[in-house]
Parts: sequence; C-alpha cells; structure tokens
Amino acid sequence: MIETLKNAFANKDIRKKILLTLLLLLVFRLGCYIPVPGLARGLLTDAVDSNSFLELMSGVTGGALANGTLFALGIGPYINASIIVQLLTVGIPALERLSKQGEEGRKKITNITRILTIVLAVIQAIGIIVNFAGGFSAMSESDSINWALFFDQQWLAVIYMTVIYTGGAMLVMWLGERITEYGVGNGISLIIFVGIISTAGMTILTNLMSVTANNLSPLFEVIGFLVLAVLVFFCIVFVDLAERRIPVQYAKQVRGTKMYGGQSSVIPMKIAGGGVMPLIFAFAIISFPSMIMSLVPAWEGALNWWNGVFGSGTWIYVIVLAVLIFAFSFFYAQIQFNPEDVSRTIQQNGGFIQGIRPGKPTAQYLRKINNRITLFGAIYLTLIAFVPSLIFSIVTTDSNLINAFSTTGILIVVSVALEFDKQLQSQIMMKNYKGFLK
Repeated sequence: MIETLKNAFANKDIRKKILLTLLLLLVFRLGCYIPVPGLARGLLTDAVDSNSFLELMSGVTGGALANGTLFALGIGPYINASIIVQLLTVGIPALERLSKQGEEGRKKITNITRILTIVLAVIQAIGIIVNFAGGFSAMSESDSINWALFFDQQWLAVIYMTVIYTGGAMLVMWLGERITEYGVGNGISLIIFVGIISTAGMTILTNLMSVTANNLSPLFEVIGFLVLAVLVFFCIVFVDLAERRIPVQYAKQVRGTKMYGGQSSVIPMKIAGGGVMPLIFAFAIISFPSMIMSLVPAWEGALNWWNGVFGSGTWIYVIVLAVLIFAFSFFYAQIQFNPEDVSRTIQQNGGFIQGIRPGKPTAQYLRKINNRITLFGAIYLTLIAFVPSLIFSIVTTDSNLINAFSTTGILIVVSVALEFDKQLQSQIMMKNYKGFLK
C-alpha cells in the first residue's frame, strides 16, 4: 500500500486526482462541524446514543448526526435509496431492463436513485427535527427567541430546517459523485470511510487527553486497543482476499481463417461476496422496532420492555441477529451471483468446467459451490458481528473505546481501503502503459 502511494504521487495526473479527492473529503468534514440553528443538540445527542442503529449511522457520518450539524444525514439517504433501487431492480422487470441497457440505462437508474434520495432525506430530516429533538418545545430560550424574530409560525421553521438538512444530504451525494468522476476510487465509499475513521480518531484522542502523570491507564488502554485492532484488521483482510477459483476451459473454434479459444480462465468466488451488506440489513431490521418506539413518547414502557428482552447483549438478540445475518447472506448471494446466467454465458462462448457437462449440470454445480461458500461467509460475518467487541473488552472497560470501531465499520474500512488500493494500482498501470504504437 505504501509503495502504491509512493508510485501514485510520482505521477503528476494521479497526484492531482489524489489531492482533489482529499480536498473534497476535507469539504465533507468541514460540513460535519457547521451547526444548524434551532435544534436542541443535547437532546439529539442523547437520542442517538440510546439507539444502537442511530449510533451506527452517526458513526458513519463522523458524529455529524449526534451533533446535529449541516451534514447530519450524511450519505445515509443515498445509500438507502441505492439499496432500495437495487432490490427493486431484481423484482421489477422495467428496472431490470433499464439495468441491461448500458450507459443510458444506468443514467436513468441514477436519476431515479437521486429522486428517491431526496424523498428519504426529507423524511429523515422531519424525523430528526420533530421527534429526536423533542420538537420546538425542547429548544433553549435563546433559540426560541431567534426563531421568533424570523418566523411567526413554527411549522415554517420546520420547513426551513428540513430544507437545510435535505440540502446537506444532497451536497454530500454531490461530493461523492465528484470524487468518483474526477478523483480516485468510489466517492460514496470514501466518504463513509472518512466518517468512520474520524469517529474512531476522535474517541482515541479523547482518551489520550485524559492521560495524566498520575493516571497512565488510558494510554495503555489505547495502545492495547490499537494492537488488537491491527490484528483484527489483518484477519479480516486475510479472509476478504480469499476466494474459490473455478477453472473454465474454452474449446478452440475456427471462424473463417482465424482460430479462437483454446484458453483457460477462472470464475473467482469470494467467501464474503456480499461484503458488509448482510450486516447492515441485519442491524437495521433488529434495530427498527426500537427506533420506531423511541419516536412515540407514549410507548416508553414498550421500549423499555423491548430493550430488556431484545436489547443488545441479550441471548435472544444474539440468536435473532445471527439468523438475520445468515438469511441476508444467502439472499444477497442470490442477487449477486446467478448460476444460470453464468452457465449460459460459459456455454455461449464455447467454455466448460472440466468434468461437468455444459448447461443445467454446470448451473447446478455452480449453485452448490456458491451455497457452500455463502455458508462459510455467513459464519464469518456472524463471528465478526460479536468477536471484535469481546476482544476489545479484554484491554479496556471504556465503552466508547470498545465501540470506536463498530463491526460494520471495521468491514467497511477494510473493504474501502482494499478497493482504493486496487484503483490506485489500475491508475498507475494505465499511466505507465505506453501502448503498442510506441
């Protein structure tokens, strides 16, 4: 990775792309510190800290959600819209046809995703303002006076703040798209990566600031945490790069005066092909009831009962979360890898898997291999969901430090870092390749 960065900065064009990427990411981080007037920040922070799913979303935004800043929604609405459109593409034939129409179809799907992003951003912004901030009755007296100077009706202030938060979410989406277009790597992934790293960095910095000459324990806890974090990252990278390669042989074909084929290739199948998506879906589903009950003050008793029975750390929570991870792992594997389509493509190009007949037998063989790999991937994701927090608790009892890297955050950081490294290597290879004319 270090050698790749050194080679990348040695090239002028790639260096400009990297610097532009860093500049746009800096703009994102600045927006995470711009406060929005009229919101009870303290109550919003308490509401986020008391909900595990909202705490996860706040970690992705670099703490902007808990602080109620301009980019409080972060890239969340766009991610949710992308997931919804991706799922609908599988179930709605019209969207499926658009996805297969090349560049023009992808542009239409992108526009649909942007429109859905605006809708979701408006809904989430209203939820934050009205529910989590306790409405305008929860404002401080000075905020109420300031709003009274500009608005005669509180609903007008709600509309204004909704526009601010929605505009912030769309600006984050725009930054991500500009990074993808003019920078290096996927802009949306890099924004999430920076948010998670920022949250972890601020937590570690807070612990280091509490170190005194008479109290060195926070320093040793941070050192132990960092050592274990490196070991966890190493294990995740080792599994993430692992793949099953299925050899495919292509028969020789004579077309006119030329001979084609006669080559061998492989079908790479990753153990964690679904990436972090099964974990995100599982955490979202299991946290959704408590999030809904927290919106209604009259359901406080039901919320306390739910947290006592299905709260994080209970045995029911562990079982349900493991079942959801397994279910979404297999569901997402079916979306990403279609054995029938792969078998048909191999057969049309004159290829075959040694020892397996083309057509239906090949599809059945690929499905069996995919199910086995998905099973191991689901077990791996289930272990990742619980093991890191248990390992970190060995060296520290500080809950903030233990949760500095959430389970989903660890997987996202690893995936984005590996993808960024691949993007840099491909950029370097393209710049160094002089072509056959030279």
